[in-house]
Amino acid sequence: QVQLMESGGGSVQAGGDLRLSCTVSGHILGRRCIGWFRQAPSKEREGLATIYPADGERNYADSVKDRFIISRDDTRPTIYLEMSLLQPEDTGMYFCATHDQKYGDCSDIRPEAFSHWGPGTQVTVSS
Repeated sequence: QVQLMESGGGSVQAGGDLRLSCTVSGHILGRRCIGWFRQAPSKEREGLATIYPADGERNYADSVKDRFIISRDDTRPTIYLEMSLLQPEDTGMYFCATHDQKYGDCSDIRPEAFSHWGPGTQVTVSS
């Protein structure tokens, strides 16, 4: 059974940094795309970044590609999202998710391409 759990959210002032973690269980890490997503208040969920752990392929939304880095921990089943120069508009609930099957198209960062979701972690950026 696939399970994902986010952590690392919190409150930070504008210009600050945070690192989010996504712990993946179910022995799926490797050949399933993992993505990070954000849902701001009263807005639709949006894709931020994806990684295909087997080969390190990464994809980013244009809105975050210069400030966010997605990476994999080589020693544990964890995917990170390192966020820098955070702004109030980055406030929202952050989720990680994975595909239903192996070998999916990791270049598609739309939320609807992902089937298994964690419960999310809140990030609040104050001005």
